Amino acid sequence: MSSPANSLPKTLPKTLPKTLLAGVAGGIVASLAMDLFQKGAASLFDQGGSNGDPATVKAADSAKRAATGDTVTQKHRESAGQLVHYVTGAALGAGYALAARRWPETTAGFGTAFGVGVATLLDDVAVPAFGWGPGPGETPASTHAYGLASHVVFGVALEGTRRLVEAVD
Repeated sequence: MSSPANSLPKTLPKTLPKTLLAGVAGGIVASLAMDLFQKGAASLFDQGGSNGDPATVKAADSAKRAATGDTVTQKHRESAGQLVHYVTGAALGAGYALAARRWPETTAGFGTAFGVGVATLLDDVAVPAFGWGPGPGETPASTHAYGLASHVVFGVALEGTRRLVEAVD
């Protein structure tokens, strides 16, 4: 007679917490991969930098202004922008993992389709809508290519990490 412990499956079915962990971890790793890609590829895409704050810093300013009426201090601008970048990545990762759990086709192209969608929704829609950057018609083609490539890297790193975490028993 087998005991109840021996009749348990060898691998646990996907659980919601594990799916969320895979997505959040994937989003954080993907955000790091995107950062590293951007640092290494900026010159290839003629992205020499600008005098203005990146959209992530402007988003941090908007959040702080809504909460306190003040903007982020000069001393904390870079770290506030990074916080926005990584929190956004974690949230996108969680949403992606939940969607992939329900609709496996979400992972098309090993996350590249998701990366393209994120680039479009964030860079071309949300950033200009909130006044954090220019609209798509005012953005140079090289900047579009840089953003698209960066978000494809994000999507691939997200999918790879999500699969790795989901595979761990």
